[in-house]
Amino acid sequence: MSWGDENTNFHVVINDEEQYSIWPDYKAIPAGWREAGKSGKKDECLAWIDEVWTDMRPLSLRQAMAESDANPAARSGSPAA
Repeated sequence: MSWGDENTNFHVVINDEEQYSIWPDYKAIPAGWREAGKSGKKDECLAWIDEVWTDMRPLSLRQAMAESDANPAARSGSPAA
């Protein structure tokens, strides 16, 4: 079994920033990653990631941008009126 072996099964994994990857099922999932709920052949896992990972921005960036959008005064650096 190896990354390039078409018979290798993979887990889709996700980190705290909601970034996805694949990891072979014969190896322990590394620290900072957890299973995302999909396992299978490499092509299946990558196709699933393409379907569910629609916003490539890390979670912390999405949250900062949402906070900035909710508070325009903080974004412009000017005091609120």
